[in-house]
Amino acid sequence: MSPARVRVSCLLLVTLATLIHLVGGSVLWQAVGIVALLLYLATLRGQLTRMAKGLLCAAGLLTLLALWRSPTPGQLLFEASGRFAFFATFVVALSMLRLPAYRSRLVRRCGQSMLLQPPGRRYPILSLGSALFGIILNIGVLNLFAAMIEKSNTLSAAQGRTWVQQARQRRMMLALLRGFSLAPLISPMGIGVAVVLSSLPQVTWLQLAPYILGAAGLIFMTGWAVDYLTGPHPPANKSSVSPSLRPLAQFSVLLIGIVALVFSLAWLLDVRLPIAALLGAPSGALLWLAWQRRRLGYAGLPAALTAVHRQLPWLLSPSANEIVVLGAAGYLGHLCVGLVDTQQLGPLLAVLGPLGTFNAVLAMLMVVGLAQIGVNPIVTVTLLVGLLPTLDIPGLTPALIGASLMVGWALALMSSPMTASMLILSRFTGVPATRIGYRWNGRFLVASIPLLALWFGWSPF
Repeated sequence: MSPARVRVSCLLLVTLATLIHLVGGSVLWQAVGIVALLLYLATLRGQLTRMAKGLLCAAGLLTLLALWRSPTPGQLLFEASGRFAFFATFVVALSMLRLPAYRSRLVRRCGQSMLLQPPGRRYPILSLGSALFGIILNIGVLNLFAAMIEKSNTLSAAQGRTWVQQARQRRMMLALLRGFSLAPLISPMGIGVAVVLSSLPQVTWLQLAPYILGAAGLIFMTGWAVDYLTGPHPPANKSSVSPSLRPLAQFSVLLIGIVALVFSLAWLLDVRLPIAALLGAPSGALLWLAWQRRRLGYAGLPAALTAVHRQLPWLLSPSANEIVVLGAAGYLGHLCVGLVDTQQLGPLLAVLGPLGTFNAVLAMLMVVGLAQIGVNPIVTVTLLVGLLPTLDIPGLTPALIGASLMVGWALALMSSPMTASMLILSRFTGVPATRIGYRWNGRFLVASIPLLALWFGWSPF
């Protein structure tokens, strides 16, 4: 068996064992998943980025500290390892949706339809479209759409005007980036929701929704306004015909069906939404694959299963760093919360207590600020969502904490030159990531951050 197949087999065992544990509550299966996770990590030698290695080293050091300081180190480390396995399972489950999406003619038609819209409608359609596709493709939407933008934004399409070509590149890439960054906010299946809800069991998605959807609306409208005001607005080509938006509507119906499946599983099985997403995403992917192969007989199910078996190594092998970064962040966050003595946080509470709900704004800004120096938002959000509720600050509800951290995560993706999303756009455009984050996106950030601070500081919810 090839090394890739061994890694995928270990990862699938992690996923299966974790799902059985989450649905049935079996501690034995949780232990099986943790052992399989350790085997999977052992196969990743030479496969990890510097950030992933750094997080694993930090996890090892904190493990030693837990063995020394915790009164119940075995239980704490077992629970933290379970969090690592949960996030590894989350990445695998959501990745399954990429299989049918990458083969879908509907996805390609949607991309062409969005990119060929007239300038006045291009920003909102491309931004909303990339947000919707980001729910399914995750960061893959940036590679897919950025390549399509570069292919379509030719000098001839700009009628020989270089400045128009450059302006279109900037405006379309920013619409793509901002839309992609909204996906974790608007999606009940997003990684942001999984991190927050798994750390705050007393909070539901419906409690988060007013905060995060309102913030997403503010971000979208601010981005659209800044795009329009900063222009430029060259004369439109009156001979061109705007393509139909019907493919985007069809994709929206498909996405609504997958989300409805997730909510239905949460209701039928009486499980929390992140667990339902772990079940619903692979099920939705399999049904979508079967529909694409329905002419091959037996409703396309045998062909869909064959495709999954053959393409899993190709699908999951590049996810190693994503799994390690997210899983190690969850592991570190759980250990930090378990090791912190809340009675020693009295001086900090004395400073933060009088600020009340404004602490949510500070938390949002902390996620954005630390991202600028290379601290991944996953790490910051995981740590803060575990620690802030323990302070019991008046007016600072768990739902408000979770929502503000999720919005900070979205802003970090739009601004930090050290995130994977910014590096991908820099590779396609040839523009330094710092220029995209600070020069191209500067006016948007200056306008949106105060509005979001007002939203969380004086939210009506």
